[in-house]
Amino acid sequence: MLAGDPGNTMVMFGLAKEYEKAGDEAELIATLELYLASANDEGNAFGMLARAYERTKQDDKARQAFQRGRDAATAHGHPGMAEEYRAILESDFSVP
Repeated sequence: MLAGDPGNTMVMFGLAKEYEKAGDEAELIATLELYLASANDEGNAFGMLARAYERTKQDDKARQAFQRGRDAATAHGHPGMAEEYRAILESDFSVP
């Protein structure tokens, strides 16, 4: 499906979820990075990306993804998600 419409962000996100289920961190990260370059995500994909970075020991990228996710969640009116990411940043990355 993505081959027929490579800019379809819904398909990209769905594909990323499949890579996440399969445990394919490299494809998950690549797909989410592509998705986030094209989509106005409300925060969820940033959290998925941050956790994938954590699992692959890319802590600086994980911190940045959580920060971007916090900001996106705040901008889109998702205070619970923003607070979750803020708490992770504070406890795991010492970011106030």
